[in-house]
Amino acid sequence: MKTNLITRQGFDALKNELDELWRVKRPDITRKVTWAASNGDRSENADYQYNKKLLREIDRRVRYLRKRLEDLRVVDYAPEQEGRVFFGAWVDIENENGEQKHFRIAGVDEIYDRKDYISIDSPMARALLKKEVDDEVIVRTPSGEAEWYVIRIQYDK
Repeated sequence: MKTNLITRQGFDALKNELDELWRVKRPDITRKVTWAASNGDRSENADYQYNKKLLREIDRRVRYLRKRLEDLRVVDYAPEQEGRVFFGAWVDIENENGEQKHFRIAGVDEIYDRKDYISIDSPMARALLKKEVDDEVIVRTPSGEAEWYVIRIQYDK
């Protein structure tokens, strides 16, 4: 089951992307398509074909973002979260071999192109929920069980 949660920063980033696409990129590409179309035969016009393709991609992303933003539930920091792992937490963990990981538990819409974010739907995030510093965490993964210890929890406020 996929969640529809997102951090405030993630929500703002998606809104900014939508605004940039709709107010800046789309009008620019539309002007280019209009100019290219005025140059005659569209079937052999590379400028027209390329920019028309870009326009379709922008429109597809705009439709997706508008629908997705309506479905998302923003989770802001609450003081009650302090000291325990919940959605939006930055978590540092360590295993018995001394390997450490640092990441933020975020929504599925926020994790792409981010090596320091993990999805709330991931096995690691699910295992960490409600844990405190020094708690042991057993993470069940396809390759077996892994044991980790929570060494730090922090929230953006």
